[in-house]
Amino acid sequence: ANIEGIGLEETGVKTEKGKIIVDKFGQTNVPGIYAIGDCAPGQALAHVASKEGIVCIEAIAYNEKKYNHKPEPIDYNNIPGCTYCVPEIASVGYTEKQAKDAGYEIKVGKFPLSASGKASAAGHTEGFVKVIFDAKYGEWLGTHMIGYNVTEIIAQTVTARKLETTYHEVLNSIHPHPTISESVKDAIEVAYGEAIHL
Repeated sequence: ANIEGIGLEETGVKTEKGKIIVDKFGQTNVPGIYAIGDCAPGQALAHVASKEGIVCIEAIAYNEKKYNHKPEPIDYNNIPGCTYCVPEIASVGYTEKQAKDAGYEIKVGKFPLSASGKASAAGHTEGFVKVIFDAKYGEWLGTHMIGYNVTEIIAQTVTARKLETTYHEVLNSIHPHPTISESVKDAIEVAYGEAIHL
């Protein structure tokens, strides 16, 4: 975002490296001036800016006693990234390297879409789903996917991570068959030695 020449210098709003500095609710150092999206630090994604806008407005309304629920800051480690190409790419959370660097002992499961009935039926068997879990507590650390329609299924990982779901809850849930989305469960089964579709 280009923040030059819009009068920020006159307001006293702090900037750094072409971005407007904000707190976790989009508030700048100047009361009443907020910033979200590409002009603020963080991931320049439409869905991030949209959520930042909601959180910002909730914070303003809460501070003015016009909204009863305290706003919740965004967890920037649980933002899905999607690349709309062929094959599609989707990810959220830690990579294996990032998880190890953060001190986790990890369990990793990788399920090839060539083993997916839905991918085979659709004629799109290239790609995989990879899941990363904390070996000690079963915390879902990350998911990385390449393949047919994977941008449509990354949200289940985002929701599961938000709810602090462990591998156990997913392994004991029923996924529809045949679907691409069941490949997430299949990858978890690989990580925990319970794979039945390979």
